[in-house]
Amino acid sequence: MKNKKMVKPVLIVSGIVVGMILVLFLSTSVIPKALVTLTKASSSEKLVISNSYLIGQKILARADGEDKCIVNVFLLDKNSRGVMGKSVEIEGMDNIKAVNALSDKSGKITFEMTSVEKKNFKIRANIGGSWLPQTIVVTFN
Repeated sequence: MKNKKMVKPVLIVSGIVVGMILVLFLSTSVIPKALVTLTKASSSEKLVISNSYLIGQKILARADGEDKCIVNVFLLDKNSRGVMGKSVEIEGMDNIKAVNALSDKSGKITFEMTSVEKKNFKIRANIGGSWLPQTIVVTFN
């Protein structure tokens, strides 16, 4: 009888130890490698214009020369991952300032614009001689 009572706690403790070793292995080896693969920026040679896009972060501002509209361009590869190290030109109005000159690891370049003119401005982006298919309208009131 004593042996059967001793076997049960030993099995429980052994299962807990094996489970802890498995969790330790997954958290230090498998999961970090998977996350790096999923979040790794793409090579700058694999930019796909049709996957890249232009989006407004703030598209309505006061026409006082100080309040800013903010537009982001995301440069993506064929798998919709960010392409780092590329430059973008946007046009459609004066007073456009790039916050970062080159795309970051998510493929993002941010632009700020100001105006003293009350008007809607149609903004478009050019990457290496190719225009993004979409445009965005920023409004200054």
